[in-house]
Amino acid sequence: MVKLLTGVAAATRGWWLRLSPLASDATLYGVSGLFALLLGMTSRERAQMHWGYLAVIPYVVVALIALALTKWKVRRVTHVRFVLLSLVVAGAVAMPLGLEAHWRHDNGNRGYAQPEVSVIERSGSELAKGQDPYRSYYKDGHVVDQVRGLPAYESFFPYFPLMGVFGLPEAVTHRGRGLTDARIVMTLLTLLASGAALRMLRVAPDKKVRVAQTLIALPTGALFLSTGGDDMPILALLLLGVVGLLRSRNTLAGVSLGIAAAMKLTAWPMAFASLLVAHDERGGRAWKRVLLWTVSIVTVTIAPFAVRAPWAFMSNVFAFPLGLAHVASPAASALPGHILTSLWPPLGHVLAPLTFLVGGYFVVKSVRATWPLSLSKLLELMALMFLVLMCVASATRIGYVIYPINFAVWSWVTRDAPVNVETK
Repeated sequence: MVKLLTGVAAATRGWWLRLSPLASDATLYGVSGLFALLLGMTSRERAQMHWGYLAVIPYVVVALIALALTKWKVRRVTHVRFVLLSLVVAGAVAMPLGLEAHWRHDNGNRGYAQPEVSVIERSGSELAKGQDPYRSYYKDGHVVDQVRGLPAYESFFPYFPLMGVFGLPEAVTHRGRGLTDARIVMTLLTLLASGAALRMLRVAPDKKVRVAQTLIALPTGALFLSTGGDDMPILALLLLGVVGLLRSRNTLAGVSLGIAAAMKLTAWPMAFASLLVAHDERGGRAWKRVLLWTVSIVTVTIAPFAVRAPWAFMSNVFAFPLGLAHVASPAASALPGHILTSLWPPLGHVLAPLTFLVGGYFVVKSVRATWPLSLSKLLELMALMFLVLMCVASATRIGYVIYPINFAVWSWVTRDAPVNVETK
């Protein structure tokens, strides 16, 4: 069986490598169209269902165009691929996002967005009023100060304070007719940060296309930008930080990683790991500058809230996302960690720490074996680490797979990328 699977994997890889760039694009967009159709037919969440039906046609049409172009001698293939990419973004991101934001505003129906959108907008409203977004917390077996009219899981704000910035436009003006939807603000930052990163990234244009496809155009990006989106600006900022590390622009790397880390806990592993590969233009270690910027941004934005209500802060940012608040969450996908803790709840307090200890040992061992560590190898380790953590967490979304997928693509892209180091 192992030999069979290995043979199939090798044959598939060989087939993929033999495809022309336009043929590979046609394949990716075609598969994305099939995924969108199946999601529309099977999803129980209205936002995802609508995205699926709306995105099918753009994916299929662009896939057919790309397939047709493989029969022609296209001179500027990269330019054509970016045009097709833009069409996909317009049809699979901009159109569904605009329609769902409009429907949500006009109908007052929260089903046209993932729950995190309302949570972020509510936190933005509280920040605009000078209030603490960390109101609810778990104590003595129940949720304290639960927001009335909302499920217990929507009473929590499982992010750091800076994430609430995306909800400020909706809080300041309630007359945006959907234009101030938090998803639109998050999408704009995602496009700006990823666009700047791709512009600075010194690799072959076809690799830039793959990065943009994975992050924005394919369902690994388009689905989340249109329905929820809180992980998308994090990934875009991490990409900008990765490019900063690659170009030895450590201030840029520190600021980008610091902003991402000041929004969501999922950015912390990459922020810490970046210290291992930060170098200046002469090849010297530059981790202090990256650390200074990252810690400064995180401390300034988080400390006032953590000091003001430490118990509520810890319950919202750490206990609830890790499934330790004993509150049923829609993020609890049927992954091994969730299944095991459902069978025996005490495992929820053991799995994550045990994974960190065991995983940390193997990570340290791998780093020592490959030292000095390259950025590409670091991203490869990050992809593997996120995949393992996603599987063992007691409450996590299957959608978090976009982190290891993007890290894996960035690892491939940076493998042979030139490092901005002077020759001595």
